[in-house]
Amino acid sequence: MKLGSIILPSLLVLLAAIPVVLAPRDGDLGGSTRHAIVYTPHNEQIRYEFGRGFAAWHQRTYHESAEIIWNTPGGTSEIRRILEANAEAALRDGRAIGGNADLCFGGGSYEYGQLKRELSIEINGEKRTGRILERAALEPAFLEETYGENLVGGEPIYDPDGYWFGVALSGFGIVFNRDLLERLGVDEPTEWADLADARLNGAITLVNPAQSGSVTTALEAIIQRLGWERGWQIIHRMAANARSVASSAPKVPLDVSAGDSAAGPSIDFYGRYQAQAVLDAGGGARLGYIDPQGQTVIDPDPIALLNNAPNREIAERFIRFALSDEGQALWQFKAAVREDGLLGPHRFELRRMPVRRAFLAAHDAEFIDHVDPFTLASKVENPDRNARAFIAPLFSALCADRRDELARAWDAIRLHPSYPHDRALVTAGDVSDPTLKAMLEQFDAMPLIAGPESSSHDLATREGRAAIRDGWLKGKWSEANLWPLGASAADELRRSMGAFYSEQYARIAAESQVGAP
Repeated sequence: MKLGSIILPSLLVLLAAIPVVLAPRDGDLGGSTRHAIVYTPHNEQIRYEFGRGFAAWHQRTYHESAEIIWNTPGGTSEIRRILEANAEAALRDGRAIGGNADLCFGGGSYEYGQLKRELSIEINGEKRTGRILERAALEPAFLEETYGENLVGGEPIYDPDGYWFGVALSGFGIVFNRDLLERLGVDEPTEWADLADARLNGAITLVNPAQSGSVTTALEAIIQRLGWERGWQIIHRMAANARSVASSAPKVPLDVSAGDSAAGPSIDFYGRYQAQAVLDAGGGARLGYIDPQGQTVIDPDPIALLNNAPNREIAERFIRFALSDEGQALWQFKAAVREDGLLGPHRFELRRMPVRRAFLAAHDAEFIDHVDPFTLASKVENPDRNARAFIAPLFSALCADRRDELARAWDAIRLHPSYPHDRALVTAGDVSDPTLKAMLEQFDAMPLIAGPESSSHDLATREGRAAIRDGWLKGKWSEANLWPLGASAADELRRSMGAFYSEQYARIAAESQVGAP
């Protein structure tokens, strides 16, 4: 057994235990102050406003003090890994899952869908199961009054089974630097394809989706709404244009606002918040943000009750606060010093979209951003349920693992004398020069993946993706000797795809030398 397989889960379990060990007992915070322990990926500004707002709301509503104790070990993916490690350890030890914290607050709905699943392990032939999340006691009438129809862009706003509840809505769009775009001679972007413009070479910041669930969701929106082929044509060229591939989503608006990059994909509130910070600092309106119409996804930002919550009553009250007028106003009202009970943040303008339709309709005039997420959201009529599973490994294979090779291939294409610079997205069908056409075809090709009995499966087709996901990522081909015994199938699949792109990039570079002086 590898030492790392023991140490890493143990460290994650230890991190999960820290908040409950360090949390003060009721009464230690002064008199009768009660508390709830909350895991969150949210930034300091959100934590400040929601902590302050909840304390005031709770005092006024229940006539007793309450405080939120925040635990911030990382992004939502890291939090999920900690909670999963803690739950699996509890199942192995025969203990109840949870007891270390009360709530998980923030992140995308995908991560909460994973947290909702029932876990199962086998110990000496005995199957043990349990859940990380627990249903909160929110009445159906309360949910109906709060949300109305449980849909935004064809997806649920809260879990129909009651395990998580959206408290804000997140969009995914493009943050851009107007000054730098002007110097490059590029118009402000209006759609994702604009980031494929070869004139933006070295002027895009991306985030590796293997390290960010929110960025994975943003790239999935491109693929689902524009199709697998066109979506990856855009993403591939964005990656080729990238000056850097960061590890966290907030890096994109920071790079763009500093003028290190001209544009990049961003969560809406990161982009809007940074634009506000630049404006407040006297930097003018050089930073912009746009949700590409009909090409973005609107995703709930959930809150969920953890199993065996030690402070369940206060935790459920915090959920109700986040969905109240006071909680919803924190997302979009202007910051001002207010008396308790008056709506809005005191110090920070959070620039996020509230989740309640009725609240949006009633208070739009008081919002900083006049955006209707329910109008902006577009439904995917025929979603590819297997697409998301390939985003991180395919991005790593074609970009993150071979930045230099990608750059050389892209240089060969964009610097070809026949490359047209009058449009953003250029594919093989847009050119007549045979050499350039061949290079673009090679650039956009998708690998064939090996299957059992010398079969091969095309990643470019839905049928191929379904088979590859079942066989490689879900382990159905584990007995077919397609990867070394004990190796990670996902890692081996990424390496196989990477070898394909290395060969394609080498061919493109070789093509560019044909006829060269």
